[in-house]
Amino acid sequence: MTFKKFVLTSLLATAQLVWVMPVYAVPSFARQTGMACEACHTIYPQLTHFGRLFKANGYTLDNMQGTVHDISTDNKETLSLTGTPPISLMVQASETWLNKSLPDSTGSNGNAQNGTVAFPQQISLFYSGKIAPHLGAFIQLTYGNDSGQVGIDNTELRYANSIVTPNEQALIYGVSVNNNPTMQDLWNSTPAFGFPYAASNANVSPLAATQIDGTLGQDVAGMSVYALWRESWYGELGIYRSAKQGATNSTTGAAGPLDGSHSNVISGAAPYYRLAYEHQWGRSSLEVGLYGANFKLYPGGSTIDAPMSLTGPANEFNDFAQDFQYEFVDDRHIFTLSGTRIHESIKLNASLADGSKNDLTTSRLWGSYYYKRKIGGTVGYFSTTGSTNSSLYSVETTSGVVTSVNGSPDTKGWIAELNYIPWLNTKLALQYTAYNKFNGSSSNYDGFGRNASANNTLYLLLWVAY
Repeated sequence: MTFKKFVLTSLLATAQLVWVMPVYAVPSFARQTGMACEACHTIYPQLTHFGRLFKANGYTLDNMQGTVHDISTDNKETLSLTGTPPISLMVQASETWLNKSLPDSTGSNGNAQNGTVAFPQQISLFYSGKIAPHLGAFIQLTYGNDSGQVGIDNTELRYANSIVTPNEQALIYGVSVNNNPTMQDLWNSTPAFGFPYAASNANVSPLAATQIDGTLGQDVAGMSVYALWRESWYGELGIYRSAKQGATNSTTGAAGPLDGSHSNVISGAAPYYRLAYEHQWGRSSLEVGLYGANFKLYPGGSTIDAPMSLTGPANEFNDFAQDFQYEFVDDRHIFTLSGTRIHESIKLNASLADGSKNDLTTSRLWGSYYYKRKIGGTVGYFSTTGSTNSSLYSVETTSGVVTSVNGSPDTKGWIAELNYIPWLNTKLALQYTAYNKFNGSSSNYDGFGRNASANNTLYLLLWVAY
């Protein structure tokens, strides 16, 4: 059996096993492969085992007619262009209600309007699929109503290839270039594509988050090498550097180099690592793994009165995380249980004169159930705890809300979400977030009388893709 035939046969065999699963996927992948989106996804963006293989193989599996090919004189494929460009569109529209209105930011005695309509909340244009033999992409441009601008979103270029042993065991290996640590990961238990898969941008967000938990997303560029052995053992090593969008050098007016006027610039390169193992039996699979990175960041953001160059001591954030994911899928029932725990050790060598050590620990656990591909939901618990530090978390404000009166980052709560999927590319979601503790306390956390429960959020979402 040839290498190409072996890989294609393995992928298609896996697809047949997961064909019964529900879906919410980037439609360009479905057009490219000729398969319904459920082959790769349960509920978007959660991947099935076949979806993980499709991603590991560089998004390059195709089954399209009219593909343009070219072969060199030594019989090597030099061109493979699909007949239809792998373009997709995604639209989100939503409304958000807070449990208690926010104070008016003008300083008057009134409150802000409660009930924020976002039409759209987000519009994304994707180029997602095969570019060339062994080379694929997931490129997302997004308009967000919060910024009113179009910007780069999660983006990855991936090269992949395989080696097949004489006893037909496959080693998939490749290179990923991306702009958000963990977006290249194959499982949905890591931050970039973990639950909640969509969230309001009109809510009140806690102060504290670890660096690997989306803090540096779209603000960095990384390259990693990875390998997947026997569809079970996965390893990845990479490095990230700052790659700020919209940043200019004030001296030249050009896009670089970065200097002390820019905030949180990586010193040198930040290492990233990932190890995971997945075991499959029947209609179930279980993954356990660990991942992490070490970021040394110059705080920057200096002014003439307070200069701070990109030299000398840097703040260090060492993130170490564990994760797991269990999936069960049959023709009626889909159940998923996932979780992650991220511990971040912090040394503020640059920001604070005492170079104090701090820590953050974020834990998430969520379970999902769907029936007949139409209706289901997720219940999740989240917790962030860490060192008390007034210099970090007691932000001076005139109305509270986004600060911590006791200097603690502790935030805990629950998320419950109901989903209805009338068609495979349309989803209606109702999500409720409840806080037991917010920025360090359950009551009067900001010193202005606001309780954690005041930030409870009800979020209604329409999510469509074509």
